[in-house]
Amino acid sequence: MAGPYVLVVEDDEVIGTELGEALAAQGYEPGWAATGKDALERVSARAPDLILLDLGLPDMEGVTLCRRLRSVLTDTVIVVLTARTQEFEVVVALDAGADDYLTKPFRLTELMARLRAHLRRSSASRADERFVGAGSLSLDLAARRALFDGAEIALRPKEFDLLACLVSRAGEVVTREELIDQVWDVNWFGPTKTLDVHISALRRKLAQHGADPRAITTLRGRGYRYEPA
Repeated sequence: MAGPYVLVVEDDEVIGTELGEALAAQGYEPGWAATGKDALERVSARAPDLILLDLGLPDMEGVTLCRRLRSVLTDTVIVVLTARTQEFEVVVALDAGADDYLTKPFRLTELMARLRAHLRRSSASRADERFVGAGSLSLDLAARRALFDGAEIALRPKEFDLLACLVSRAGEVVTREELIDQVWDVNWFGPTKTLDVHISALRRKLAQHGADPRAITTLRGRGYRYEPA
């Protein structure tokens, strides 16, 4: 039986072929799209479990494509592959719907570790309680909805998982290692900056809905604490 379906969106045929062969060797079912138009046609025919999206496509701006893919794929994991190293560009991609990013050049071992982490089902390790909350913020873990004063906050999957970890332990310090282990994977060895970028995006979205972004407190060298006023 074929493994998870992973669509590679990459205009470089050599890279696309190499990634496809590497994915197949690891038991995944690979697909390849060389343009944004091709990618949209492919996902309309079949939703992938995960998309590896190169931002430098010939026919469409990568962030625009990411936004369009996310609008039709609510559960698919999108991992951006980019040569862009400026943090604001990564934040834009995350806001457009990406779940994670990997900067070129990257190691195949790291890429595969990211894929395993993102595709791993973590529901079995979650707490049995369906609802958690602190102050005016409440989370429905089963429906994966976050609400502040009754208004829903649109969060990406990793943002929701981070917030759930923090809110379920409101008032406690949650270490960086614990957050990475619970939200990504215990074998994660990617850059820890990924956590910081997601926290920044989470604070910004909370502020947009009237919540105090300072409720997520940074404890340098240790981790984060959620403590609403």
